[in-house]
Amino acid sequence: MEKIEFACETTEVHKDLLEIVERTMPEETELYDLAELFKVFGDSTRIRILFVLLQAEVCVCDLATVLNMNQSAISHQLRILKQNKLVKARRDGKSIFYSLADEHVKTIIAMGQEHIEEDIG
Repeated sequence: MEKIEFACETTEVHKDLLEIVERTMPEETELYDLAELFKVFGDSTRIRILFVLLQAEVCVCDLATVLNMNQSAISHQLRILKQNKLVKARRDGKSIFYSLADEHVKTIIAMGQEHIEEDIG
């Protein structure tokens, strides 16, 4: 098996490449917000909720049933997802129905699935 090195053998700064990076690097606050968004995807319960919402708009009762969890646990996770603009809520009488906030959420999930399923040689 080939040993992979993660450090250069010599110290050589490639100024032309670093100039491109410096011009295009987002502000620190934007990078922080992006990292925080990805943390939300780091919980399997939230991922399971998002997968349900990929299929249908549902209420907390439906989510609790299909995921075999109690409603308070589901509500807690939905609050986090809503605060991060990944889901939206709609009231219909006494029920509140949840759905994915927009197509970006579908795209993030699809790209994540595609990434973990690809065969990296």
